[in-house]
Amino acid sequence: MEQSFQKDLSQLTWDEVYARQMRRAGLVAEWMDALRLKPGDRVLEVGCGHGVAVSLVCERLTSGRITAIDRSKKMIGMAAKRNRDHVAAGRAVLKTAALEEADFEDERFDKVFAFNVNLFWVRDASEEMALLHERVLPGGSVFIFYEATRREAVPEMVEKTSRALTNAGFRVSIVDSEQPAAGRLIGKRCAL
Repeated sequence: MEQSFQKDLSQLTWDEVYARQMRRAGLVAEWMDALRLKPGDRVLEVGCGHGVAVSLVCERLTSGRITAIDRSKKMIGMAAKRNRDHVAAGRAVLKTAALEEADFEDERFDKVFAFNVNLFWVRDASEEMALLHERVLPGGSVFIFYEATRREAVPEMVEKTSRALTNAGFRVSIVDSEQPAAGRLIGKRCAL
C-alpha cells in the first residue's frame, strides 16, 4: 500500500499557498543551478515524484541521460506522462523502485540528487549512501536538498545525512539558509 505524503494546506489562505509555491519554485531553480549539469552528464534522481526535476534536467542535457526512481508507481506514471518526449528521445529513464531495491545493472552516475527525500534523515541511511557511493563515478557528487517545515529540525537533518554521507566515503559540504529553512548537503566522491 502506498503512503500519501501530501501536506494539508487547507488552513492556509490563497495568498499563503501562492507564496509557498513561489518560494518552492525559487528553491528548485536554485537547487538545479547548484547541480552544475553538463550536457553529457549521467544523472540519477532519487524520489522523482511528478517528474518536474526530470524535465528541468533534460532541458540541460544533450548527450547525457537522467535515470529517475520513485517507490510510487503513481508518481512514476505522472512523471512518465510529463516527460514522454524526453523518455522517447532516450534522455530520461523512469523506474518504480525504492533506492535500496533499484536495479541499476552496471550504470554509474556523474551526479545523484534528491529533493526533500526524507529517507536520508528519518532513519539510518548508511546502506543507501554506500549504494550511492558504488554508483557515483570518481569525482562525482551526491546532492541532498531539503526544505524543513520547522527551522529547529534542520540540525538533526543535517547531522544524520552528513554522517551517512561521510560513513559511505564522501567528502561533505553543507550549504544552509535561515529563510527559508532549506539547504543542501553535497557528498563528493574523491577522484581516483
